[in-house]
Amino acid sequence: MPTVSLQALLDRIDLLTAAVDRIAPPAPPEADLDAADCFVWSAEQGVLEPVHRVNRVEIGLIRGVDRVRDILVDNTQRFAAGLPANNVLLWGARGMGKSSLVKAAHATVNRENDGAGLKLVEIHREDIDTLPRLMAILKKAPHRFILFCDDLSFDHDDTSYKSLKAALEGGVEGRPANVIFYATSNRRHLLPRDMIDNERSTAINPSEAVEEKVSLSDRFGLWLGFHKCSQDEYLEMIDGYVRYHDLETDADTLRAEALEWATTRGSRSGRVAWQFIQDLAGRLGKPLKD
Repeated sequence: MPTVSLQALLDRIDLLTAAVDRIAPPAPPEADLDAADCFVWSAEQGVLEPVHRVNRVEIGLIRGVDRVRDILVDNTQRFAAGLPANNVLLWGARGMGKSSLVKAAHATVNRENDGAGLKLVEIHREDIDTLPRLMAILKKAPHRFILFCDDLSFDHDDTSYKSLKAALEGGVEGRPANVIFYATSNRRHLLPRDMIDNERSTAINPSEAVEEKVSLSDRFGLWLGFHKCSQDEYLEMIDGYVRYHDLETDADTLRAEALEWATTRGSRSGRVAWQFIQDLAGRLGKPLKD
């Protein structure tokens, strides 16, 4: 049997190492957290992608939710100042400004504190199971972060809610002191009723199984409810947008068209009001402000 010299063996090891290096993906670059105030977590690449132009509205244009607006801004202000603050679940009616309020509160607090360095990081619902990786990146940074998940909910076979529970409070390390979690959902308990009922019917100890599911929402110290707006609140939203965007139109005509718009859609909400304003501005041939 032929013998292989030590040098030849080392050469082969070098070739093998080089081949593995070519196959392995490059390490993700470290995020430049000073590049922007908002980021989106790209779980596949393991990087924080800066968002230089954020899709948000002025907080003064979000009407009909004055009480929850003040609570959220106060909680955010305390967190930015390094004081104790709660994770927040914004739940309730569609189109009433839940996600808009999160983004507006972040911008308001940074503006009021001369650029406090508070960062907003959005994580997509389908990437919740990568939270430990993201937390490991954020906890080493000198900044404070609002970790934001829009339209958060879980389906029957989804177990990623366990990653969320651990990341919020229940892990060995707990939630990093420089991270807070804000989520929006149409459901108060984040899990469908039939999923909870199924756990109750199949578990050895039904009460413990249900507690496991419901306790996810308990990780949020603040539950802020959003409800369908009244006609007066809807019209107030319309008037606020009209003034902000300098749309000149007759008041009676505006009211009649806005109510007809809501009737054809079968609902009144901030989203419906904004859709009407886009239609109105288009018909008037007037661009909307950024």
